[in-house]
Amino acid sequence: MVRGAYTLARVAVTVRVAACWLWWLGVMAAAPGTAVTFSPTGRRIGVMAGAALFVVAAVVAFVIRGGRYGARANEAARAAKAVFLQDRKVTARSWLRRRRWWLLAAFLVAAGSSALLPCAGGMLLAGVGAGLWAKSVRVGRIERSRDALLWVRPDSDPPAYQLTGIAAGDAAPGGGRRRRG
Repeated sequence: MVRGAYTLARVAVTVRVAACWLWWLGVMAAAPGTAVTFSPTGRRIGVMAGAALFVVAAVVAFVIRGGRYGARANEAARAAKAVFLQDRKVTARSWLRRRRWWLLAAFLVAAGSSALLPCAGGMLLAGVGAGLWAKSVRVGRIERSRDALLWVRPDSDPPAYQLTGIAAGDAAPGGGRRRRG
C-alpha cells in the first residue's frame, strides 16, 4: 500500500445494502404467516397489525438520524488521491459479513413471531428495509445536488464523510448500479 493510503466505502451503498437485506428477510419471514390457520390473535388481525407496523417502521427508519447525511455532507472534505475506492460488491459483502448474525437473529425472531401474531414480525422487518431504501434515495438526492459522491472510511468512528467526483466508483448516486451506455 502507498503510504497514507486508505479505503473508502460509499455511504449510499451501505444504506442500500441494509435496506435490501432487511426487506427480503422481512418478506421471507412474513410469508409463512399467511399460512397460519390457528393463532391466538388470528391471521386477519396479524396481517393488519403487520401492515400498521410496516408503515410505522418505514417512517421511523426514514426519519431517525435522517438529517445527519446532509450535515455531514456539508462538513465533508475532498478525498485524497491516495485513497482506494471500494467496489459496490465489496462494500456489500463486508457489510453483510459484519452483521450476518444480527440479521439471522432478526429473521428468526420475525419468523417465530408468526405463531403469536401472523406476518407482523416479518412486515416490521420489511418496513425497516423500506424506510432505509427511502433513506438511500435521500442520500442520492444529496449527492446529485452537490454533484459529488459521499464516501466514508469503514474503519473510522465517528465517520467523517469525504467527497469524490460524480463519476468515481461503480455505483450511481443513491447506491444503485451504474448504468452503462
